Amino acid sequence: MTLQLWETLKESITVYTGLTPSTFFTVLALGLALYYIVSNLFGSSDDAHTHQRSRGFEEEVQPLPPPVQVGEITDDELKQYDGSDPKKPLLMAIKGQIYDISQSKMFYGPGGPYALFAGKDASRALAKMSFEEKDLNGDLTGLGVFELEALQDWEYKFMSKYVKVGTVKPANEGQATTTTTTTTTTESDAVKPPEDDGPSETEQTPIAAEDAEKKEE
Repeated sequence: MTLQLWETLKESITVYTGLTPSTFFTVLALGLALYYIVSNLFGSSDDAHTHQRSRGFEEEVQPLPPPVQVGEITDDELKQYDGSDPKKPLLMAIKGQIYDISQSKMFYGPGGPYALFAGKDASRALAKMSFEEKDLNGDLTGLGVFELEALQDWEYKFMSKYVKVGTVKPANEGQATTTTTTTTTTESDAVKPPEDDGPSETEQTPIAAEDAEKKEE
């Protein structure tokens, strides 16, 4: 039975391939050896590439450092946290309250769709759904009811998702302090009238001198 199968196989090889059984098996063995070599070469490079990608991904998803409280800072100081310095946290303010948005760098970091909001108090822009430079501030003057409601929704979202790390120092506070200091300095530097404005005891006015002479006569 086995011999019959072998004979049938040899005949089939010759009929379908045109090769002798010995030649057919030699070619088959060479093909398998070549496949083994190629698979080892390209398989190792793919494994290395996959390993590098996994390492890169692990580096990207490293846990973020805990939020750092910045206290009360000015608008200019807040601009330093716009994501341009990778060593600093990514901050953004709404209605004067500063939040650490580092966990959303893909949205607010450099190249993100909302990157222009980072490092600023974007209250007005969020209320108006605006991406214009003139609206990137915390001025709420002239906003309508619906705009203020939209801003309130943004504030609730930030309060629930991000950690508050500070506040924005009002711009007019510094101006008021400067004005007060200038006023105080001006008053203190004002020229005071001399205490001895009138004639001294040793000095006499012309009228007094004339009266004295008449008395002597």
